[in-house]
Amino acid sequence: MKTPTLATVACRAQIGLHAPLVQVEVSLGCGLPAFSIVGLPATVVKESKERVRAALTNSNFEFPAGHITVNLAPADLPKEGGRFDLPIALGILLASGQITSSPESTPAEFYGELGLGGELKPVRGLLLAAAHAAERGHELVVPRANADEALLVCREPIRAADHLLQVCGHIAGTNPLPVFNSARCRRLGSESQKMLPELCDVRGQLQAKRAVVIAAAGEHSLLMIGPPGSGKSMLAQRLPGLLPALTTAEALEVASIASVSTLGFDQSSYGRRPFRAPHHTASAAALVGGGSRARPGEASLAHHGVLFLDELPEFQRATLEALREPIESGVVSIARAAVHAQYPASFQLIAAMNPCPCGHQGNPSANCSCTPSEIQRYRAKISGPLLDRIDIHVEVPRVDVSDFDDMVDTGESTSSAAARVGRARQRQLERQGVCNARLPDSQVERWCRPDRAGRKVLELSMQRLGLSARARGRVLKLSRTIADLDGQEAVNASHVSQAIMLRCLDRTPPDRAATT
Repeated sequence: MKTPTLATVACRAQIGLHAPLVQVEVSLGCGLPAFSIVGLPATVVKESKERVRAALTNSNFEFPAGHITVNLAPADLPKEGGRFDLPIALGILLASGQITSSPESTPAEFYGELGLGGELKPVRGLLLAAAHAAERGHELVVPRANADEALLVCREPIRAADHLLQVCGHIAGTNPLPVFNSARCRRLGSESQKMLPELCDVRGQLQAKRAVVIAAAGEHSLLMIGPPGSGKSMLAQRLPGLLPALTTAEALEVASIASVSTLGFDQSSYGRRPFRAPHHTASAAALVGGGSRARPGEASLAHHGVLFLDELPEFQRATLEALREPIESGVVSIARAAVHAQYPASFQLIAAMNPCPCGHQGNPSANCSCTPSEIQRYRAKISGPLLDRIDIHVEVPRVDVSDFDDMVDTGESTSSAAARVGRARQRQLERQGVCNARLPDSQVERWCRPDRAGRKVLELSMQRLGLSARARGRVLKLSRTIADLDGQEAVNASHVSQAIMLRCLDRTPPDRAATT
């Protein structure tokens, strides 16, 4: 019996935000022609047999006769995606002796989906693989469409190829692939920051604008309540422009989550804080993540950015309740029978809703047709525990016609507000290491404790409004943020009063909510 020939090619799988090393082992043996892939391959990996066969044949290679066994080790790790096509093809060529590895070659990892003609197509999640490969000091050979993505994190040389034949020439040493180098992603990221909308475009709404600035300064969650057309969506869209620029580590973390999602990595958005606005028909799995493959949801895609939920009461109640844990912890854990994944979800929640089902309650120019019971049922779609986790709820009334008469708006510009927000956040980071909204409960009394007059205002408000312990903590954190924006070290009664005014639903007792 002929001795089987063995070859091994390195690659990586993708499990959550981890990219464990996978050795693609190819063995050629005698017997009837067969092609087997083992090692927990997903359906798309099993289908690579046909893609590899066609790619080798159409690239003028001979597809070996006999029994071909491909083992994706470790065997107990789930494998999915088309990234294993290129390593499998190279393993077959090396094992059959159709190409030989140059003795001067360095340790490398290979990625790429094969077209039927041998073309290399991009794969998803390569940013994570590149980051882990850089830690091991491995060279990367990737499709040219993924080269910019891999270059963001990889310190080792990156070789970009368009076809299987180019990779074969590189391995043999006859035609080495040039080292790929580009700063295109970073350039696009810096340019995208200049395209953010202006705060001045929102006419009137001075209180709502101030609430947005305070929310940006302390990373607070915000709920805006107002009739249709009052500017709630416009205000939410301008919040990312007020936030400080992402650090290098934050930008890579955001890009890594996008890379493993169904959307894939978008070079034009690199370095920009994400703004996610899912439709109210989104399911709980779409919002927080899930599915059989444990993909990240909108909450994780909004990591280090803004998650905007318009028409908040129209979301399914179970969908909204699923947000309670990530709002508190900043992490989403997805457990499935075959896989367990954890994704970061430190987002800033911005929500908007109408005051009633028809949207005209409190509008002097329109009559509200909703009954008190309908209004109560509408608002009851948002549970008390979820409202407790929202720091700011502010009314956004109908804009007066006079606000549109002046062609020149005298409101604060985005750049001016962003500078104040940046200074306030810097104070928070120097003082306690995190933004005020992320301050642990055990540290609230230490850093947010108001003076004597402020404590009296807070105690009186708790008695009259019936604030919960969680709401009290939110008020203290808000007060601290307002003091930081004012550049003051001490939290006084004025800051506490302003914080309480920014929680309008606390000032409306439940038994009166449907009649006011």
